Amino acid sequence: MRVEHFSAGTAGAANTTMKFIWHRVHMAHAIEMYVDDRADAAVRRLWQRLADAGLPSMATRTHRRHRPHVSLVVAESLTGADVAPLRSMLTSSLPTLSLYTLSTFPGTMGVLFLGVQVTAELLAFHAGVHAALAGQPIRHWAYYQPGNWIPHCALAEGLDARQAGSAFGLLVDYQPITAEVTSVGIKDTATGAITLLTP
Repeated sequence: MRVEHFSAGTAGAANTTMKFIWHRVHMAHAIEMYVDDRADAAVRRLWQRLADAGLPSMATRTHRRHRPHVSLVVAESLTGADVAPLRSMLTSSLPTLSLYTLSTFPGTMGVLFLGVQVTAELLAFHAGVHAALAGQPIRHWAYYQPGNWIPHCALAEGLDARQAGSAFGLLVDYQPITAEVTSVGIKDTATGAITLLTP
């Protein structure tokens, strides 16, 4: 198992549990898709534009080891999970993503993200990941389960109302990003360490 010390923050729909986890030190595990170098750099440029304007950004959030990603699963813990079926499933082709819309979640979490265009291929891939983990004692976060999932790539978290308006204005001229998924890994959200599941 290869461990990389990078990370990408994971944003979810606003609720009390997720607010507690993202805004305080709390361990969770996320299974994330990582993208090709060109798309990675394009997302990081958006992060940096926010940071340069003095706004919260994934470039500067928490451990500052974030990596552009789209989360497939978030769970309280994947320690001890049998990921062999998942590794096998991931040997097939990985999806292409269109990071298409600039958006936010409702509530007060202040998450700004690029929404991913939903395709039949992407939904099937997501369902396959969850099927590969079925039957295990994993406490999944409901917002990442099939039927609830809103695929997204986080740009910022913790924006207040004024900052959110400024961030939208700053990035309103963004261009959609086509991204090839090149790897999938498990991230420890507290430390930012990533264990790759793909070669």
